[in-house]
Amino acid sequence: MSLLPDVFALNDSSPSSLFNISMDYIVSNLNVITKLDPKSRWRQLKDDIILPAEICERLLEAYQKKYRINDNIANMFRDRTRTRLNRVKLRNSRITDEGLRCLMEHKPSEVELIQCEYLSQASLDIISNNSENLVSLKFGPLTYALSQDENLYRQRRFVIDAPKLQRLSIHCRGMSIFPLLLLKPLHNLTHLDLSEFSSAGSTWALHELKNLVTLVLHSVLWSKEIIDWIATLTNLRHLDVSQPNERHGKYMNPNEILTKLVTSLPNLEYLDISGTNLAGTGSAVPAATDGMSDLEHVRCDIPGLVSRVDRPLEFLGLYGTLHGACKRHDIPAKVITGDANEEQILIAGSVYMERPAMLTRVLNDLYYMFRSIEHYNSYVGRALNVVLTAMETHCLEKHIQISGSATLFYIVKGKDRSRIGIHLKRRIIKVLLDGMEAHLGDDTMMRNGCLTLCQFKIPNDVLFEYERVVQILLNGVSDVNQEGFVQRIAIYLLNSLACQVDGTQKRFLGVHGAIGKMLNLIADRLERRICDDVLEVAWSTMWNVTDETPHNCQLFLDNRGMEYFLACLKSFPDKEELLRNMMGLLGNVAEVPSLRPQLMNRLFLTVFYELLESSSDGIEVSYNAAGVLAHMASDGPEAWTVFEPARDAVLERIATAVESWDRRAERNINYRSFEPILSLLHAHHTPQCQHWAVWALANLTTVYPDKYCGLVEAEGGLRLLNALLQHPGPYSMIKDLARLVIDNCARHSQDAPRADTPDN
Repeated sequence: MSLLPDVFALNDSSPSSLFNISMDYIVSNLNVITKLDPKSRWRQLKDDIILPAEICERLLEAYQKKYRINDNIANMFRDRTRTRLNRVKLRNSRITDEGLRCLMEHKPSEVELIQCEYLSQASLDIISNNSENLVSLKFGPLTYALSQDENLYRQRRFVIDAPKLQRLSIHCRGMSIFPLLLLKPLHNLTHLDLSEFSSAGSTWALHELKNLVTLVLHSVLWSKEIIDWIATLTNLRHLDVSQPNERHGKYMNPNEILTKLVTSLPNLEYLDISGTNLAGTGSAVPAATDGMSDLEHVRCDIPGLVSRVDRPLEFLGLYGTLHGACKRHDIPAKVITGDANEEQILIAGSVYMERPAMLTRVLNDLYYMFRSIEHYNSYVGRALNVVLTAMETHCLEKHIQISGSATLFYIVKGKDRSRIGIHLKRRIIKVLLDGMEAHLGDDTMMRNGCLTLCQFKIPNDVLFEYERVVQILLNGVSDVNQEGFVQRIAIYLLNSLACQVDGTQKRFLGVHGAIGKMLNLIADRLERRICDDVLEVAWSTMWNVTDETPHNCQLFLDNRGMEYFLACLKSFPDKEELLRNMMGLLGNVAEVPSLRPQLMNRLFLTVFYELLESSSDGIEVSYNAAGVLAHMASDGPEAWTVFEPARDAVLERIATAVESWDRRAERNINYRSFEPILSLLHAHHTPQCQHWAVWALANLTTVYPDKYCGLVEAEGGLRLLNALLQHPGPYSMIKDLARLVIDNCARHSQDAPRADTPDN
């Protein structure tokens, strides 16, 4: 039995060890220690690299947390003079027989192969030929080295030849026990796990395994022959005859069978009868009365365990037993799995971590437990660890991912969310992304994952996995026909991810199709004449994605963005939020000098000119229209190549609009840099461009001094404003606004606390 730790720190913010940081870096940058052979194209260690066993094994472990092991990775360990492996543990790998040979030639003592679906039966010979040190061997689910065709075994004396083997675990769904004549030479075997085998065929080959201490027959259909054999294993300390489904766990005469097993196995300490009726109907033995025998004096609610009342079992599995055995009062065991309370459920989650069917039920129990607010108590840390470990272990099991992600939502949404430290937060996010990536086509998984991600601070908390989050979410909005909650929440998250990130990340969004996918959504809404939150957020996302990112602005124009702008303006002229988002985006496009000629179009300019007088969304639409026109006018009179609207008329209306705005108006806008605005201060040939720019600075430093005064100073704005005051060109209103900005920054600088002054 293996239990997850009882104590699990939510708020562990201690730094990662240097070893782990180094290992993560090497995994992501294999060229640091390896090179590609120019002839074979196989990856191999560089000539000056030697790795001891501890590092080799940790490297395999760390690599599997991010990627799937393949033969190229296995080839790194081909040179046994410079690498060493005592343990080979592979899960969900793409390794073939050849890759396994590289690893097995290290003669490891422990081998574990789980979900290694590319291995063939030939791998059994590879293992046998390198088994002189082999003590522990495990074949997990979806590892097809063991064929279900019994005829393939008839020509073999045994499947595994490993004279020192002590622990053998074979999880093979539906396989007959017949091939287990292969076990005959394994005289040192003490631990045998045959989970999910069929009971069809003879068990005579098992009878010589007299030294077994542990026997696991989980999900193996019982027979009298098996029960009789188990009863002969007098050294047995650990017995598991559990079933994932109660339909298969119905024994005839259950009380007599359990009594026989328990009384025949004097050393038994661990017994799992989950999913069976071996606990009986719950008829308790009455309390002692005169005339009763000593045995009848004992109170025990599981008839078959009466003989163990004075010597309780260390562990008893009662999860999913018929007649609710785990809820009974007098149970002779120290640790119990079941669903009677939080403790039993959490123990079940730990014990059944390798059993997807049972684990799914446990996660469902945890889900209902955490939906109720009163359960937010000392169990939250342990529950979180169970859920995360389950999702990490069974990434390809859809039902585990769905149940686990639903439970995660309630845990990270609960009152303990503020206690979750950076390491645990990253683990949660990574687990969610792994599950979403593995089940991209499943709406429920995507919904659960997105909802849970929304409980974190976006984008800050997910920056370490930014690119993967973006790709998963872009997939969630790619199908316009998949209209629904998933599409809405995915586009909301994408919009949040595009905000307050640097240019590299914004460009990544553009390169991976964010602009095109947003325009597809817009085209769909236009076709159906629907103005909904998806349409508005699609424009908002493009507004954020194009911010100071010329490449994405170009993508917008290349993908008929202006055509969609005009269509939305025509179809939904009264939608203020939509209009604000569209004009904000066009403001970003107009900031790119090389793209402004593509906006020099009579139709476009007429729209911008008319929007200067708009009162939609306060001043925002008018402000952005003026910004677009100011940037276009800043290229000089010769760049204004249209006759209507005339440049002078546009400039006059810009100045009139700027004068009409309330300088203390609160804004729904966020600037990361003032560089585009400050560039307009050089446009002495067109003072109206300067007028718009200094008004913007005056407004922002007046209303949000803490946020923007420092930005003006940091980007050299004060120097440019003082130079503007000395220049004869700007008219008086421009200089008045420039002085206001300078005064705001000076006042803010005086009010800001000094670094050597303690806060109150």
